[in-house]
Amino acid sequence: MSAGNAFLARKQRELGVALNEVQQKAVLQTEGPLLLLASPGSGKTTTIIMRIGHLIEGKGVDPSRIKAVTFSRASASDMKERFQRFFPDLPPVHFSTIHSLAFEVMRIYLHRKEIPFQIIEGDVDPEEQVQDQDQGDPGAEHLPLHKKIILRRLFQSINGENITDDQMDELTTYISYIKNKMIPEERWNAVKTDVKQAERILREYEAFKRSGRPKLLVDYDDMLTIANEALERENGLLRSYQQKYDYVLTDESQDTSVVQHAIIEKLVKGHGNLCVVADDDQSIYSWRGAEPSYLLQFKRVHPKAVTLLMEQNYRSTKDIVSVANQFIKRNKDRYNKNMFTRNPAGKPIRVRSLANFADQTKYLVREIQKVENLTEVAVLYRNNSSSIPLMNEFDRAGIPFYMKDADNRFFSHWVVEDILNFMRMTYTDRRPELLEKIYAKFNGYITKQQMAAVKAFHTNESVFDTLLDRVQLNEYQIKPLKASQETFRQMRGMPPRPAIQVIRERLGYEKALEKMCERLGFRKEYLLGILNTLEEIADTLQTMEEFASRLKYLESVLKTAKSRKGQNAVTFSTFHSAKGLEFERVYMIDLVEGIIPSAEDLKSGSPERGASLIEEATRLFYVGMTRAKQHLELLTYKERDTEKTTASRFVTAVMTILNPPKPPATFERKPAAASSGRGYKQSPGQMGERWNSAVPEAFNPNAITNQKELAPGLEVKHRVFGRGTIVRVNRERVHIRFEKTEKALSIATCLEKRLLEPV
Repeated sequence: MSAGNAFLARKQRELGVALNEVQQKAVLQTEGPLLLLASPGSGKTTTIIMRIGHLIEGKGVDPSRIKAVTFSRASASDMKERFQRFFPDLPPVHFSTIHSLAFEVMRIYLHRKEIPFQIIEGDVDPEEQVQDQDQGDPGAEHLPLHKKIILRRLFQSINGENITDDQMDELTTYISYIKNKMIPEERWNAVKTDVKQAERILREYEAFKRSGRPKLLVDYDDMLTIANEALERENGLLRSYQQKYDYVLTDESQDTSVVQHAIIEKLVKGHGNLCVVADDDQSIYSWRGAEPSYLLQFKRVHPKAVTLLMEQNYRSTKDIVSVANQFIKRNKDRYNKNMFTRNPAGKPIRVRSLANFADQTKYLVREIQKVENLTEVAVLYRNNSSSIPLMNEFDRAGIPFYMKDADNRFFSHWVVEDILNFMRMTYTDRRPELLEKIYAKFNGYITKQQMAAVKAFHTNESVFDTLLDRVQLNEYQIKPLKASQETFRQMRGMPPRPAIQVIRERLGYEKALEKMCERLGFRKEYLLGILNTLEEIADTLQTMEEFASRLKYLESVLKTAKSRKGQNAVTFSTFHSAKGLEFERVYMIDLVEGIIPSAEDLKSGSPERGASLIEEATRLFYVGMTRAKQHLELLTYKERDTEKTTASRFVTAVMTILNPPKPPATFERKPAAASSGRGYKQSPGQMGERWNSAVPEAFNPNAITNQKELAPGLEVKHRVFGRGTIVRVNRERVHIRFEKTEKALSIATCLEKRLLEPV
């Protein structure tokens, strides 16, 4: 028996870890480049740990000569803990993030150059990092040296207005993307972003950090670019790192960026002992610079590389694995893998098409109340904003939950603050400072100068009376101002949900938001989503005071939910943050077009870019599906706040896999009666009925399933006959006029087989 096989046999006896054939090959293939493509639930971490253990125990490699690079601190910590459990008597191995490695290289490089530096990102206290500014620098005389504060001041200086949290997110993503992709300065303007003057802000941000202050200012992305630059320029430093590690392993490499790959490639250039562990089907971070094409081109960089496919899934039922495997094959830019499992079948994937958005959270509450072990339940969604309605309903139902990536910015969002200020105006319209916050966001047509005049009067009367009686107005302003004053008066004491609807419609707040979106590049769907969520929170509440209190309470609940990890609580998580996790029961929600795939995915500038975005959205959906062990449920709905929605194309794809279409039935030609003169004898109604019976029963989440929805004049689409208009409906049949004919179809069959959908 070889030393490698002896090692595997010994660990099987000691730990009960039995590796399959591919896993064994991955453990024993220690020399040269190895690309290990690991499907979800394929025992990737166990294989990595066993491979490192074999290097030390089986081949006598010094642990300090092995470098394992992971994507996150949590992953590094998990690997370190598992290695100690598997090999308690062995010295520790270097498990670290790529940023940790880059920081180490950068620190040595800058120390040798005698360049002091200061980190301006992360858990640094902005108030403790105040440094004198030269005249002409952005911001105040003393600027806190923190990345977001610097960017906020630059945005205000350049654009003349304050940056929102959403714009800050997009701006920092834009900067990270450019640095991680190593995009040269002359091509910065080619990177798409909705943030005004983003390129200029980035140029001034970079100049500010390097503008001769006592210390070089460094953010997290700079750690990577400076480390890569250091290894390029300093041969001695590069050689010292190349000689420090004989074996390098990178995990989650599908999420690694261009600059991160460049650092790793420099480290292994001498010995070539690089093990890259990845799954191109789970690459979901291209928006922040990840480069999945590196995996597809691995053989070009390393012609002698061995590629191993870990395709056996140990996590999920055969039903889930089979559908997920077929689903991901929609993508073209991928390795041709075939995920499989020897687990039993279990229950089929369930798809729920609910009438409206509000039914979704109510359904989840009903279903999850039946479950005892809540730690094995996860509700997954594309956007963090989906968590707020969930949190509201689950809190009311008394179901504990853990927020994987809680984001309490919702409660401090300016749209939320606007709505509260509108409500405050219903209690008293004598506070000019309240009007100042919302005067440009409703249909009073108040100018900035007129607002300043109101503030200057210092009267204790209605701000509307001040405007009408004391401020010079244009004739067209008088009527809408009086109407607005009366609307605020009528809203006094109104329940919060109808009050929000009045603010949106009669006071014109929603139209004001639309104009702001056009002018400032905000995402309209996102802002309207906040308003919709506020209405849902307001539902069942009686007073505006209760609504304001509920928002404060939910904000505190959100903070508490962050600390429930490991407790008997349901996990709420985005698809992105759920990667690497697994649960017995998974519910994927808000599966409608515009959310997944997102509106941005669907409106990209070029066909090539559009295809790339849809492929990434497909991978994201696949990540969500493969978190489930036993029970996977996909939730979509037909309507949200009176707006029609369309089920995600990914839900439709899953249903096609579950119920593949069958070829239409053929009809036996029968001799006609002598008087007929036709080859077969059948009325149009009978013909339609037989076609109904022949159509395969496939799931259509937008189909009409309630007879009450069938009404004369309604335009519908039949799965076989195409578009038509309902002419009349009786107890058993619906008569539909199609382009060339009219057919009488069985209502029961149409509803049961989901043959009709509204157009």
